[in-house]
Amino acid sequence: MSKQHMELPAADFYDFEALLSPAEKAKLTQLREFLTAEVAPHAVGWWNDAQFPAHILPKIAALDLAAPDRREFSHLFTGLVVAEMTRVDTSLATFFLVHHDLFVQALLDFGTPEQRERLLPDALALRTTGAFALTEPDHGSDVAGGMVTTARHVSDDGGSYWVLNGAKRWIGNGTFCDRMLLWARDADTGQVRGFFLDAASEGVVRNKIENKIALRTVQNAHITLTDVRVPDVDRIVAVSSFEDTNHLLLGSRISVAWQAVGQQLAAFDIARAYAVERQQFGRPLAAFQMIQSQLVRMLGNATSSLAMMVRIAALQDGVSNGGAASDGQLVPSMAQVALAKAHTTAAMRETVSLGRSILGGNGIVSDYGMAKVFADAEAIYTYEGSHEINTLIAGRAITGISAIV
Repeated sequence: MSKQHMELPAADFYDFEALLSPAEKAKLTQLREFLTAEVAPHAVGWWNDAQFPAHILPKIAALDLAAPDRREFSHLFTGLVVAEMTRVDTSLATFFLVHHDLFVQALLDFGTPEQRERLLPDALALRTTGAFALTEPDHGSDVAGGMVTTARHVSDDGGSYWVLNGAKRWIGNGTFCDRMLLWARDADTGQVRGFFLDAASEGVVRNKIENKIALRTVQNAHITLTDVRVPDVDRIVAVSSFEDTNHLLLGSRISVAWQAVGQQLAAFDIARAYAVERQQFGRPLAAFQMIQSQLVRMLGNATSSLAMMVRIAALQDGVSNGGAASDGQLVPSMAQVALAKAHTTAAMRETVSLGRSILGGNGIVSDYGMAKVFADAEAIYTYEGSHEINTLIAGRAITGISAIV
């Protein structure tokens, strides 16, 4: 059998998937079969056209992957689901994270019984979609203290409601979502409030952000809010300050670190297949020492990132009361998660760069897949806390001194 057609080792070189239960392995196989059949053949086309494949949402819902921890699946399984989605299409994985890890999770963790009864069934079934509206045009990393979108409570002859004014930017799913988990500063108290905003409300204007070089399939929106009325029943009563968002942000940051793993696995898959098949100087690229060195470096980065996230998942699984230890501290800590996000995304940047190099000129056209992986990595490197901010969060934890202004 030629080396081109022999069975090669899996990218999960240390077989971390062996830690999954049989039911989890079967579910992961089901996901892979779906992604191979329904997503992989089309992902580059969707990306090139900057179009979101809304038609596959019912099929994603049929996989029944929402809130897996509520059905006794491990956090390792949850993370590997994110990694596998990202491995095939980072944009689709990002949609999934925004909708499930932020919007649906907020309903589960902070929604009132009435809100959950009214909004959750359709959201879980993807009959309705959600977004997470936090970032503003002039405030990203500093949005906690710099948020300028306001919410003012009003009681008059029209009843009791909130009036929102301001703008949000880079809101994934924002152009088409049915609801937004939107954050605004209470104009009277200065506290941050959360709302399950009906995206079709009068005064909400949504414009698609064009000309992106990453996550082109994701529909990011610039959202303007002008005297938008939100009924009291749509306010998230359990949220009274920005600190209440930490639980959601911790979970989404973990998921994005898992995306960094999936992105590296994708780069390795493409680069190895190309190196084994591509002939130069009468030999496959994989026969050259420098190419093998690059592939091993890529695999080492991916494996170390995966190992770090397996440990993060174990910390999550070691806590039974929703992510907090007996003293109320988040587990894993925000600093541990920040280090994971910073490390995995830095490794990812090197990995996708090496992969693009292995493909040579073919690495800069989306036809071969690597250009898409290479470009999408830049978004992962930045969102859910930039590399620099996550580094400083971890640095504060290990020195006791904050370098964040």
